[in-house]
Amino acid sequence: MSNIYNKIVSLFQKYPEVLYGFSEIPYSEFKTKYKGALLFAVPHSARMALDTYSEEGFENLIGEAREKINTILREIECVLTEEGSVYEIPPVAQTSEETLIAPFSFKYGAVNSGLGWIGKNGVLITEKYGPRVRLAAVLINFDFPLVSPISESKCPVECMECVKACPHKVLQGKQWDIHTKRSEIIDYQLCNQKRSLYLKTHDRKHSCGFCLVSCPYGL
Repeated sequence: MSNIYNKIVSLFQKYPEVLYGFSEIPYSEFKTKYKGALLFAVPHSARMALDTYSEEGFENLIGEAREKINTILREIECVLTEEGSVYEIPPVAQTSEETLIAPFSFKYGAVNSGLGWIGKNGVLITEKYGPRVRLAAVLINFDFPLVSPISESKCPVECMECVKACPHKVLQGKQWDIHTKRSEIIDYQLCNQKRSLYLKTHDRKHSCGFCLVSCPYGL
């Protein structure tokens, strides 16, 4: 493996709680420019449950994870800059409120790098933390070992905790596999519409986390 890869692995040894992996990106519009992507998942600092849930508390957990992500990204950028390796940090959010599609799918990259699968709540589920993680990605041009993508859900077929917890009934209860479309899992337009109502009062979308905190994985 390349010297850059070894340096990245060493970097993550400082953050043993963070999950990370590498993915090829033949599914991405960036496939002709980069060899692949580095994905990592920072866990929430606390495990909020439905009976202790508050939107403000959930938003704080997201903010803390975001801060750690930014710290790690700066360290990764230092390594790549020192090595003269071309890279790009794709935007987290979608660029179109109509399609709600981001230029690079962090969730699909995470599935392809073996970090987890997509739950009935439409988000990444990891073995260790369940869905209580925040994802980050870096598009990269150095060599890395390949892993087998996760192609099927490990959620119990009978489990519908996230579906029942959703206050807006946007989840379909669909068991995911690698061929499942997002629209089969979640009415993402309705979900976005409900979350966007918060913009008028808070200048941000509602950090609705019922479908995450209700998930029994990682508890």
